[in-house]
Amino acid sequence: MADVPLIELQDVVKTLGANQVLGGVNLSIRRGEITAIIGKSGSGKSVLLKHIIGLLEPDGGAILFGGRRRSAMSPTEKKALRQKFSYVFQDTALFDFLTVLENVALPLAERKGSVPAEIQRRVRDKLNQLDLYDVDHKYPSQLSGGMKKRVALARALVTDPEIVLFDEPTTGLDPIRKNAVHSMISDYQRRFGFTGVVVSHEIPDIFFIAQRVAMIDGGRIRFEGTPEEIQRASDREVRNFIEGLESPRDEMTGIASQSIGQQHLRQEMGRLQRHQIPFSIVLMAMGNLEDFGRISGHMASQTVLKLFANHVIQNSYMTDTCFRYAIDKIMVVLPDTDEEQARSFCRKISRTLQSKALFDAIASVPGVGCSVRAGVVQARSDSGLDDLIAAVEKGQTILYECRK
Repeated sequence: MADVPLIELQDVVKTLGANQVLGGVNLSIRRGEITAIIGKSGSGKSVLLKHIIGLLEPDGGAILFGGRRRSAMSPTEKKALRQKFSYVFQDTALFDFLTVLENVALPLAERKGSVPAEIQRRVRDKLNQLDLYDVDHKYPSQLSGGMKKRVALARALVTDPEIVLFDEPTTGLDPIRKNAVHSMISDYQRRFGFTGVVVSHEIPDIFFIAQRVAMIDGGRIRFEGTPEEIQRASDREVRNFIEGLESPRDEMTGIASQSIGQQHLRQEMGRLQRHQIPFSIVLMAMGNLEDFGRISGHMASQTVLKLFANHVIQNSYMTDTCFRYAIDKIMVVLPDTDEEQARSFCRKISRTLQSKALFDAIASVPGVGCSVRAGVVQARSDSGLDDLIAAVEKGQTILYECRK
């Protein structure tokens, strides 16, 4: 049973009016992972989400949970299944006339036999777990946009769901807020262990937090695999869709996008193998960003990452390629550079960070602080890119640390 998907759609068909929205969808969602559903507008992403949660029933095919067909479950079993789900709406869907506590309490209050005192205890526990302190008496209009997102997530998590569905959670947000929401989803998914399904059009940003990606096109799943696999996909329609949404620059940090960075990596490897021209890579990771985000907010943590990216750019040469490797990691490709020269580059980054005291704001938060880890590797012509990246990940050590 270990290999049985938590949720599985088999040849699911759905027609709405004269339009067949789903034309035989096959999809597996694994327990404890975040699966991103991507696709063009009107391709059926939200309809697919509504089938998963049970708001819509398929005209054909089957939906299985833990290997069992939902259609074969008794009414009692279906009700128990629904209670394993939570749904985070695109616009948070908080009620303006209710306080934060009342908004978060709604899913519990709807259950029969709920005790008011127990509901309040559970709500306050969940608010505290999401680092929402002293806001239970406030109304949504009194909260920032990022805090509203966290309150909506608290409402979704207050029932301790097994599965959380997110419908376009970053629509209309600026780059920093968008990355803050992604960081929040990733952070709390690891903390609480729920299975996440995120409908998104944010490419390539969604690839930073998802373990699996499914692209729906023409009412069918055209691609299903890891973020790395979809970015290497040979299917021209998949490539056209991703490249049509990707920017050559990462919106938030201003450095190169992941796809551009990977392209430059391949080019440098080709130069090394053909002409023996050396190159090195440096992988830098921000430490304690999640801890800082939980205390000061995920917006603040993403602002720090942006400041750090700008600092790396300022200390790089025009021929270097800085790109967003992961949600909290920056990779620098250094052409015509051996390992010692790459380590000298890291030492320069460390010195300038100390002299500018870039992270004083973080250091002022008691017990959190900030650190930057760095790994350095000179490429070898007899090893592949996967080996190169594995080596630089393994070799990371503390480059800079700032703590009050």
